[in-house]
Amino acid sequence: MIDQIAAIPLFQGLPRQQHEDLAMIVVDQIFKRGQTIFSEGDEGSGFYVVISGRVKVFKLSPEGKEQIFHILGPGEPFGEAAVFAGENFPAYAEALAESRVFFFPRPAFLDLIKKNPSLALNMLAVLSRRLRKFAALVEDLSLKEVPGRLAAYLLFLSERKKGNEELELDVSKNQLASLLGTIPETLSRILARMTRERLIKSSGQRRIRILDRKGLEELAGGEKRLP
Repeated sequence: MIDQIAAIPLFQGLPRQQHEDLAMIVVDQIFKRGQTIFSEGDEGSGFYVVISGRVKVFKLSPEGKEQIFHILGPGEPFGEAAVFAGENFPAYAEALAESRVFFFPRPAFLDLIKKNPSLALNMLAVLSRRLRKFAALVEDLSLKEVPGRLAAYLLFLSERKKGNEELELDVSKNQLASLLGTIPETLSRILARMTRERLIKSSGQRRIRILDRKGLEELAGGEKRLP
């Protein structure tokens, strides 16, 4: 477990002793696909890190419409704002697949931060990156049309794979529609239009190949629109 903690980006670069201290307080948990990890309004009693599987963080409107904010994979933390704010969780978290997560209780983690301030610096760096990503999401949802949001997401997936043109969606199309603030039917129509314009080639339910990166970049940047 110590080696797994050391491999988490949040804790990389810390001395071995601090990894051992973290191993003393961590709670190893398994969540089945579809299982709720926490609900909006639950006490922010600590934070989590995905070790395997995938987790979505989302909110529900009064009408029950789901808006996904983050889809997280191995090594990524969630619920970490609760450690600093001491407030209730502001959203829901649910396992998209069977997931193993490490839970770090707030009181014990704060004790470690008091002894080792470098822990807090690492967390602030991660929170800053998450805030930039969230700000980009808000900008996409408020300023870009859905085709531009989808183009930006496909380019993001490609960059995460070091420029690979062959992509595999890491979520279902229903979940992707929620992430992009639209509905599955609209998403399917836009994918079909992108295919007709030879921006992408779609095969199967989740496989996409980028054919025209420049065209996607122009669509994402608002320089062009789909006919």
